Amino acid sequence: MDTDTEFVQQADPYRRELLAHCYRMLGSVYDAEDLVQETYVRAWRSYDRFEGRSSMRTWLHRIATNACLNALESRGRRPLPIGLGAPSSDPADALNEQKEVPWLVPVPDALIDPAGVVAQRESIRLAVVAAMQYLPPRQRAVLILRDVLQWPAAEVGEMLGMTTASVNSALQRARAQLAQATVSADEVAVPTEAEERDLLDRFVAAFEAKDIPALVDIFTKDATWEMPPFAGWYEGPETIARLIDTRCPAQGPGDMKLVPTRANGQHAFGLYMRDGDTYRPFNLPVLTLAPHGVRHVSSFFDLRLFATFGLPESIPV
Repeated sequence: MDTDTEFVQQADPYRRELLAHCYRMLGSVYDAEDLVQETYVRAWRSYDRFEGRSSMRTWLHRIATNACLNALESRGRRPLPIGLGAPSSDPADALNEQKEVPWLVPVPDALIDPAGVVAQRESIRLAVVAAMQYLPPRQRAVLILRDVLQWPAAEVGEMLGMTTASVNSALQRARAQLAQATVSADEVAVPTEAEERDLLDRFVAAFEAKDIPALVDIFTKDATWEMPPFAGWYEGPETIARLIDTRCPAQGPGDMKLVPTRANGQHAFGLYMRDGDTYRPFNLPVLTLAPHGVRHVSSFFDLRLFATFGLPESIPV
């Protein structure tokens, strides 16, 4: 077996796991894909010096983590609108589009390790990845390596050039900051499978009919809605429904079509808008569900996501 074939056989099984790791670090599926590619190029170039003192998995994660840390030296954090600190918006206000902001971008479940999505779902949720963006890069790396990948503190310290005590201190600070910014898994009420199916069916029916009263009923009382690259965010079912009623270009039933997908371990949809005899991509909402309603929607207007998620370019009416 030649060296290149041997490298591919040993390294390729970790590609999806590495994509999830880089995504948590960077907050963008596009950046993560670039850094995974860079990781494999670096690993291939130095494979003849890989002595097997650590596992292939550890070695690749070491290269990927350092590549992410280097990339983060010249990149700002990737926020979501709700994390910018501004108060909730009024649907009557002008939409404030900010294309220059490097917004957080969702990742398709299909691109990352399926077992990892199930076992580590909390660490890939949009809200958690968004909160991680506010940690200093090395703290972020420590949190992911220790709490997500479950690596020993000594091994993380060796990888990052830190003492074990420094790793433990960074981990405590990162956990504390993350706890302030997110709701813990213990506090999140999860709908049953039947409740989930009912909510998703009602969500699709309400949107495709542009049924405003039904939309009011489907959101929880504390529901929030955001839609990067627009900087505003909206709170409460009546406010969200009014936003959709007055700002969504759909005129009525049949103007919108939703195609289900999965993002960040959450339910999501490709939302298409009718254009003559064709439905064309409009945005990609990612949902957070509670037992009795939709609690949060991040609706992404980056139309590149449709190809990334394997969604059709258009749908005939």
